[in-house]
Amino acid sequence: MSTDHGHADPDPVTDHVHENSWSANLEKPEHAEDRAMLLEQAVEAVEHTADGYHVNLVTHGDHGHPSTYLFSALESAFGDDVEWEYVEQCGCGGHVTRVSVPE
Repeated sequence: MSTDHGHADPDPVTDHVHENSWSANLEKPEHAEDRAMLLEQAVEAVEHTADGYHVNLVTHGDHGHPSTYLFSALESAFGDDVEWEYVEQCGCGGHVTRVSVPE
């Protein structure tokens, strides 16, 4: 018997550690509908970024400015182990936050 109740797990943002700087697309329709999933995948994206590089978290505009929800999630997950900064709002309404993982 299936225990997933017909719900598929969302595709991961990435499945490997990036040994370069990269961008994680967190502005798909499923991210707009599920902030908890967006936050989970944002943390996973940072965890999949090698030391000395950064990941640009591109979040859905429906959630508003990332300072209202994303920054506190990053603080909870990583404390002072990573640094983040707001970069810009995209023309499509999304937001870019750069998270750097120090060496």
